[in-house]
Amino acid sequence: MRIASRGTRGNAEGGETIRMQPDSSEDDDPAPQAPALRSTVALDGDGSCIAEARRLAATFLARAQVEYGLPVSARAMDLTQLVVSELVTNARKYAPGPVLMDLRIVDSLVEVEVWDSDPVLPVARAADAQRVGQHGLEIVRAVARGFEAQRESVGKRITARIPLADTPDDAAGGTQMP
Repeated sequence: MRIASRGTRGNAEGGETIRMQPDSSEDDDPAPQAPALRSTVALDGDGSCIAEARRLAATFLARAQVEYGLPVSARAMDLTQLVVSELVTNARKYAPGPVLMDLRIVDSLVEVEVWDSDPVLPVARAADAQRVGQHGLEIVRAVARGFEAQRESVGKRITARIPLADTPDDAAGGTQMP
């Protein structure tokens, strides 16, 4: 599985090391481009993994900004942590065992990819202001520039893409969907 092949593995108990490294797995395009930055972590499926995932995402983006000079808006930082929180919460809630989280910066986006062991793909429910809870997928799809859910040979992989820099649409409160 692609997301387990790069970066470092850790757990919610601590002791993980965050390494950011160029991602050379996308060698199909012969045109030279800036390398994609990537960090992968395995999180225990316990309750502390959600806060740990948010912290790891914030650290990843902060390091991308400081060490690589990438523009990361406060909005991108907040939305990335929100998306990570929602996706890891869903993985923990619906799938037993560990959760893999892969963060990549590709072009002007941060890709948040979460893998879990449950092969059932999430389905967005119809909007219902009276419903308590179960709005996570609605939230992710509303704030992400792109969203994919893909069944894997074991489990599933959910990917959300968030722009690093604010756009005029963001300032007006709109979000572009693919």
